[in-house]
Formats: sequence, structure tokens, C-alpha cells
Amino acid sequence: MSSWSRVPLQKYKSIRENMRDHGVLDEYLRTHKPNPANKYTFNNYAVADEYMYFDTYYYGQISIGTPGQTFLVLFDTGSSNLWVPSTYCSSSACTNHPTFNPSQSSTYTSNGQRFTMGYGGGNVASSITGLFGYDTVTVQGISITNQEFGLTITEPSSNFYYSKFDGIFGMAYPGLSVGGATTPMQGMLQQNLMTEPVFSVYMGSQSGEVIFGGIDNSLYTGQIYWAPLSAELYWQIALQDFSINGQATGWCSQGCQAIVDTGTTQLNIPEPYMSELLPHLGIQANSNGVSNGYCTANLLSINLNAQNGEPLWILGDVFIRLYYSVFDFGNSRVGFATRA
Repeated sequence: MSSWSRVPLQKYKSIRENMRDHGVLDEYLRTHKPNPANKYTFNNYAVADEYMYFDTYYYGQISIGTPGQTFLVLFDTGSSNLWVPSTYCSSSACTNHPTFNPSQSSTYTSNGQRFTMGYGGGNVASSITGLFGYDTVTVQGISITNQEFGLTITEPSSNFYYSKFDGIFGMAYPGLSVGGATTPMQGMLQQNLMTEPVFSVYMGSQSGEVIFGGIDNSLYTGQIYWAPLSAELYWQIALQDFSINGQATGWCSQGCQAIVDTGTTQLNIPEPYMSELLPHLGIQANSNGVSNGYCTANLLSINLNAQNGEPLWILGDVFIRLYYSVFDFGNSRVGFATRA
């Protein structure tokens, strides 16, 4: 049966804030230089970057299994897999979070397929390894039966130990899925569980929601402005221009691409443009491009081109919070409207 599903999002402390509270942030930043390009790939493998989740705040609950086992997940439009910690995992990042116990679910099955998901460059020490299984995944009122998901066996503890979220619920296209796993969005669409093949995202100052299957007209004012997808892998669109104080820069006169990503906080700007932008903001970049203190610009430069060679921008939460955002599978487009 098709329906809407409203998933409340709550704002929690980020990994950065928790690491700072525990006195381990400075050492981590000395040994881990952020590279936003690590999360985004346009070839036949998928690599994420643990740093991209470093400053995310908004998480919501799902349950897996029969009876349901509850997890707090990051709803991530920049990846496609669903994974949660499992009882197979003894890493401190797992034991510090709820773990899925397959023996406690009457609907769990597995064919034993393994996966490795690289984080921060794909080396073994910074990878998640795990096992694919199948079970009922419930997102508020929507239950996806026999949904494929990852059960972690190892997780990098350098920062996932300090995360408030337990796992990640990927909402991008199947071409990004590690191991070719069926994505949760495929499951919803194939089982006809949404009234419309869309989901929408609203982020307020302390809370928000993801709506699967519909658009809530009360959450925005005016009209929705639609941008067609330029590629069906990420939620990727073309940028026409970038303005500063109302003045067009012309940076995208030869074309730019942008990925709309709820799984990162920053606005990632092509490297050639960052030095031009910062003086207008009255700030300077430090050696890491960010601050480890209480004042962070939420800007990072990125040195990566899209499939067509055009400069790539990443529009993270700092951008998404300004709008009511609609992700439309049926018409291959993303829409933005002014938040109510």
C-alpha cells in the first residue's frame, strides 16, 4: 500500500563536537587532512570519506527485523547503501552503538556476500567491512520486506566511535551501491510503498524531517524551482552561476555541476574559486581549510571534476537548510523552495 512516511530528524552533537569534548580532536586533525573529493567517484567503485560525516547533525530512527531493532541513522543523499553495526563487529565503534542481532529476527536471511566500503581513501584501517543480509526495514509507517542491508564486521574507530548516528541510510541512485546491493530507495519504489516516487527534506534549527512519498505544502512558501538531473548517480544538477552580494561571478559560464548531499554539512567549492570567495567573507583558510575551534566557516575547497569535466560543487546541509528540498525519482529532478 502506498503512503507518506514522515521521519522526524533531531539535531545532535556532531562527531567534531564529541571529539572536542573528549579532548581527542586536535590529534585527529593533525593526522587526518580532509579531502572532500574522496566521497565522490564517477567510475565503477564507490569510496566514501569519513570526514564528510564529521559535522553532520540531523539523524532519524529506523528499525530492522522482526521484531524491530531500532537504529539512529544519517539519511544520506550522497550514498546508496544502508548499513548498521552488527553483533558480528567487535570494533569499539560498534560496541559503542546499538548492534543488529540477526539471531533475534525471525525474518532475517543472508547469502553470505561480503563487502568492503572504503572511508577516507579506501585503506584497510579506514574501511568498513561487513556482510549483506536481508530483512524487513521499517521507516515510520513504511515497511520494506526482504530489503538488502549491510551488517558491519569492522568499523574504523578513529571517529565513528564518537558519532551519535549508528548507521547510514543511502538515498542516491543504484549505480553508487557498494556490492551492487539493492538500495532502500529501490526497495520502496519496487514494492510500491510511496504515494509518489519522491522524498523531501526539511531541516530546521534544531529538528527537521524526511518525507518519503510526498511534498508537504505547509513547509515552504512560493513555488518549487526544479532543476533536472544531469546524471542519475548522485543527485547531480547543473549550476548556471554563483553570485556574491547579488553580483554574478561568471564562474560557471563554461558550465558547473553540483551534487546535493544531505550527508555532508559543508558547501564544497571548486578549488580555483575558493581564493576568490574568501576575501568577500572576511575570513582566511588555515592549513586544513577549516577551523578546529568553535568558529567553522563550513566551506571546503574540492579538487574534482564531474563526469563531463566541469568543476564540481557539493551542496551540503549548510545550503539545504535554507530550502525545502524535493528529490524526484519519477521525473529525475531536484526541487528547491523557500522554507516556511
